[in-house]
Amino acid sequence: MTEPKLPAFDPRQIAESNATSYPEKFKPQNSRRWNRRLGDHVGLKNFGVNLTRIEPGAQTSARHAHSKQDEFIWVIEGEVVLETNEGAQTLGPGMCAGFPAGGGNAHRFVNRTDKDVFLLIVGDRTPFDEVSYPDIDNHAKAGADGKYVFTKKDGTPH
Repeated sequence: MTEPKLPAFDPRQIAESNATSYPEKFKPQNSRRWNRRLGDHVGLKNFGVNLTRIEPGAQTSARHAHSKQDEFIWVIEGEVVLETNEGAQTLGPGMCAGFPAGGGNAHRFVNRTDKDVFLLIVGDRTPFDEVSYPDIDNHAKAGADGKYVFTKKDGTPH
């Protein structure tokens, strides 16, 4: 097979990154999940598409809910625990989950197995989104550029 040319590409050719914009005190808990920013690779502006690898014992993020952004997740490989306001459930390959904007259902994915988990995560980039984190003292607000500014829940800086 020949090497694909953009707009086609092989996701395995995209570098992984565990970068996060979380405040310093929350970064270690999220340093063992790795994103390949597939949408950025082809210049998508309105939504992001990430191939996310979660190491054993790691999580995608702190449990969170978006005010204006939709999120959709598809389990590609492995078993992962989805934690939401309703509790926890295990999802396997081919299963999906969706979180409509403003629904308030805080969620995260946790790998409780001894093998990597792979998720395809799609989310829009609506400006002025706010993100609530019910389990930690963190709140995020996006500006017109979509970049988040993090504060404590009372609005003071971290």
